[in-house]
Amino acid sequence: MLTCFIRYEIDPYKVDSFEHYARNWGQAIPRCGAELIGYYAPKEGSSTIAYGVYNIENLAAYEAYRARLAADPLGRDNYEFARREQFIRREDRLFLQLASAPHGESER
Repeated sequence: MLTCFIRYEIDPYKVDSFEHYARNWGQAIPRCGAELIGYYAPKEGSSTIAYGVYNIENLAAYEAYRARLAADPLGRDNYEFARREQFIRREDRLFLQLASAPHGESER
């Protein structure tokens, strides 16, 4: 299992637009095959950094998921919304795997 962390740099005057974008992904991402953990918008501290986080089985599954997302009507609309409104200044993706599992009590 891989976890995709998307780090966004957003326009601090367009946080509402990012939140709309995030809610749309909240519908489209699970429908297209990834396990959405969530989208996070600025609240306190930095007003320009936001995150999206989801799990995907592997990189092959990621490629198939991205194709489904691009073909999904809400996915297409959301990509167009982001392009039109230009609230995303930068977007970086990082894939990590959980290294600390299993979690629980340690042996002594």
